[in-house]
Amino acid sequence: MQLSDFEVGLLATSVPLWPALAFLLLGCTLLVHHAPRERTVAAWVLRALWLSLVCSAGTAITLWARHQDVLELNVGPWFSAGEYTFELSFLIDRLSVTMMVLVSAITLLIGRFSVNYLHREQGFARFFLLLALFATGMLLLVEAGSVDLLFVGWELVGLSSAMLIAFFQERTTPVRSGLRAFTIYRLCDMGLLLGAVLLHHWLGTAEWAEGLGARPWPGPAVAVGEVQATVLGLCLVLAAMGKSAQFPFSSWLPRAMEGPTPSSALFYGALSVHAGVYLLLRAAPLLAGSPVVSMVLVGVGVVTAVHATLAWRVQTDVKSALAYGVLTQVGLIFVEVGLGLYTLALVHLVAHACLRCLQLLRAPSALREVQARRSALQAAQAPSVAVVHRALPEGVVRGLYRLALERFALEVLHESWAMRPLLHVGQWIDKAERYWVGALSGWSSKPEPGSTPKPEVLAAERSSSGESTGAV
Repeated sequence: MQLSDFEVGLLATSVPLWPALAFLLLGCTLLVHHAPRERTVAAWVLRALWLSLVCSAGTAITLWARHQDVLELNVGPWFSAGEYTFELSFLIDRLSVTMMVLVSAITLLIGRFSVNYLHREQGFARFFLLLALFATGMLLLVEAGSVDLLFVGWELVGLSSAMLIAFFQERTTPVRSGLRAFTIYRLCDMGLLLGAVLLHHWLGTAEWAEGLGARPWPGPAVAVGEVQATVLGLCLVLAAMGKSAQFPFSSWLPRAMEGPTPSSALFYGALSVHAGVYLLLRAAPLLAGSPVVSMVLVGVGVVTAVHATLAWRVQTDVKSALAYGVLTQVGLIFVEVGLGLYTLALVHLVAHACLRCLQLLRAPSALREVQARRSALQAAQAPSVAVVHRALPEGVVRGLYRLALERFALEVLHESWAMRPLLHVGQWIDKAERYWVGALSGWSSKPEPGSTPKPEVLAAERSSSGESTGAV
């Protein structure tokens, strides 16, 4: 018995609903009560992820059995602004179905792995809360039928990513690394926001089917000209570069390994780092209509792959080496998208996500394997696979080696032109807020940050609130 379009749509729209319900249930419980037991937290989130995976697989099997390439679902109006109405819509096709199954399966795998890995960790419930939030955002992102809904999922993924980088908040380095990632996210997300505004302005809609053509993915664009496609494509490329850590926005990815190993495998090995690639694949008709955007993609991918390969060769810890390995492969996927090899890029994305997830999860075991291999080799020299060193002059090789050790100074540049100005703005806002609160509280002068009011001010506040100031 075949399901109707309504039943298939109900099955597909429930995919992001289950982790969203788990997030709301666990979040409300943490707000009004203390954290539940680990077994309860894991059961709520894992059951929701199981249901999400079942619905994803059911949707994929149903569309395959019906030989249906595209299914558009219009849930209803989201909100209105004047005469303009933003629709809540989903687009289910070969691209989104593939990503739905991949996201649901890997998220469930990471959740099950984290039950034992984070046992008795102080932030156990907080980790699973953010895991449910990430699953909701990522599934919304891949199922979105419009740029507007994709932007919502995009921001949820970025928020949960930054908070999991700073998971160990008692240490300074993870917090600064999370702030670094969030800063670069916000800077590059302006491209996606501007692209959505331009789509609304030029086409009167942000629906993928209306703006890019309601043809099976990857279909040619029919609604925009070459100049418009170039401008929109460059905006989306900027957003994708930030989310996928492409050069010159690569410095945050190695620092993101400060988070727990499960979150590193989920975000920066499997899913979040490929969100930018998914955005490019979704907007494939735009890229096909603009040779300039295609050349930019190829250039960015090649530069990132070369930069990451050089930096990877001098890393001394396994997670940093894997991080630059991820950058290399994602850069190659950017090249494939720029060359118009969209199906190959999708296959590469799925295979790379599964491989990097496995490698990061078993990174501690890999260290023992390397030690055993070196012990077995003893004095024998491992075969070298570097051929370029023999062709380049010695001075060039030394210069590249020094640049690789310094990670091409990207961290220093981002610290100076991105993070430091933002921190100064935050400090200025904090001082202004303190001054404003002090003025409303009746303080005679502006309190310094971290200082306490004078005793007479505190006594006046207590007496005004009806408290006694006398001794007991």
